[in-house]
Amino acid sequence: MNIALIGATGYVGSALLAEAASRGHDVKAIVSRPANVPERPGVHAVRVDVHDRDALAAQLAGLDAVVSAFSGHAQQDVQGYYVRGIEAIIAATRAARVPRLLVVGGAGSLEVAPGLQLVDTPAFPAQWKATAEGAREALRLLRAEEALDWTMLSPAAHLEPGSRTGVFRLGADQLLTDASGNSRISLEDYAVAMIDELEQPAHSRRRFSVAY
Repeated sequence: MNIALIGATGYVGSALLAEAASRGHDVKAIVSRPANVPERPGVHAVRVDVHDRDALAAQLAGLDAVVSAFSGHAQQDVQGYYVRGIEAIIAATRAARVPRLLVVGGAGSLEVAPGLQLVDTPAFPAQWKATAEGAREALRLLRAEEALDWTMLSPAAHLEPGSRTGVFRLGADQLLTDASGNSRISLEDYAVAMIDELEQPAHSRRRFSVAY
């Protein structure tokens, strides 16, 4: 498939780039610093300001899908920067008439009890609050979207580098935990789940989750 990967050099984006390229997809890596994109067969780096909707739409035209690993971690206004970026990505994808939009979500908006999301619990780390709030707002924006065929994948509470096993569980809007009560997934297996969804859509216009 011919896809765009927004944020291809980021924490999650790097894993998604490696997984997509390893499966033979042609990837247009949309980044702020093309020199940081590793050289791989089928990967072409393009510098685009995601907040420039017209420029982004021009780069997305004619592609099969957009995968967004956009984040605002390095910004002073993390939540605001992220939400504005997601709004631009949604608008540009729609304007470019790309059939599908897949978005990296957060664990914070997953339920730990009926009506209670992880980000609203007292133990949620303060340093990740703005990011989680931004991802929750992104999910709200996607659910309000009437035209796009979108999918969001939320990881487990702990998303860290590890092994690519290809063995994990998929869920919906609830936080998944293992037998010991831990909620975790490796970056590599998160990428497997996302590219699986790209290749074999099973969660159209829905959020789903992944964990061991």
